[in-house]
Amino acid sequence: MTSGIVLLNFGEPSEGRRDEVLDYLERIFLANMSIEGETTEAAARERARELAERRAPGLMAEYDDIGGSPLIDHATTQATLLDEELARRGYDVETYHGMQYTAPFITDAVEAAREDGVDHLIGLPIYPLCGPSTTVQSLDELDEALAEVGWDVPVDALTGWHRHPGYTRARVDNLRRYLDGNDLSLGDGTRLVFSAHGTPQYYLDEGSRYEEYVEEFCSVVATALDAPDYELGYQNHENRDVEWTAPDVEEVVETVDADRIVVEPVSFMHEQSETLSELDIELREEAEERGLEFHRVPIPYDDERFVGALADLVEPFVAGYDPEYAGLHPCECRDEPGTMCLNAPHEA
Repeated sequence: MTSGIVLLNFGEPSEGRRDEVLDYLERIFLANMSIEGETTEAAARERARELAERRAPGLMAEYDDIGGSPLIDHATTQATLLDEELARRGYDVETYHGMQYTAPFITDAVEAAREDGVDHLIGLPIYPLCGPSTTVQSLDELDEALAEVGWDVPVDALTGWHRHPGYTRARVDNLRRYLDGNDLSLGDGTRLVFSAHGTPQYYLDEGSRYEEYVEEFCSVVATALDAPDYELGYQNHENRDVEWTAPDVEEVVETVDADRIVVEPVSFMHEQSETLSELDIELREEAEERGLEFHRVPIPYDDERFVGALADLVEPFVAGYDPEYAGLHPCECRDEPGTMCLNAPHEA
């Protein structure tokens, strides 16, 4: 059996060309139209286009400011490193990456896997903190892509994996290296600020535990760093008149009692506009206006321990042994057969 691993990502344009940015934004708004209530398909598409037109100029300016997004390059690197690590472990697999909202799309990854003669797929979202519009939706889109191309192939799926000890260690050590390299010590006027990707309150009200996962992970990382006094804020995209997670990271910066802040972008696994522009430019400006010294921890997207954690997650499915042996259990956030995670409670 030849296994194919599809790394699922959000995606974003590499450059700020208007047509690509508009299409990207329209896909996002359309996919999440349920948060605005019942509507017709025609009305939903019209509304998505309206929102995209409104948001596009600002996002295009962000891409210009950062010289384009490296997300696709980072995702490609991750796929290559995972392929190499699994080969080192003795497994002959094919690794692909598919994006939800930009090329290469999830359908492109599925078609490539079928052409390569793969007869077993493993869907692995590169979202450690399980959320409905990221983790769950990307796996649903993988199923939809298979149906679209008419390919009946066995699929295993993984959802939340922020509890993997190797991943946790990679983030803790990455943060510690940054502190040491910049002669920083938490406390004594230096405050750790976690910045997590926000989500509409609608999803939390529908039962998503994303906020709980974020708080849990931040608490563990802060404890490992002996930093009991830390802050958590969310990067919310208030393009619609809906409630988002609180507090905004901007509000945290406005009120934090410190001389300097060290920002850890806890939800992100690639450098992208939300780190390079929203944090490095916009949040830095707000912090410095308050007289705060600003530091931002880089994403360890190619850290060997992170890649090792991804390999650990897929290894049971590649090797063919019971995934529960590796601590994986049937997912409760995505109640679909063959979906496993590290978050679900173990039932003895």
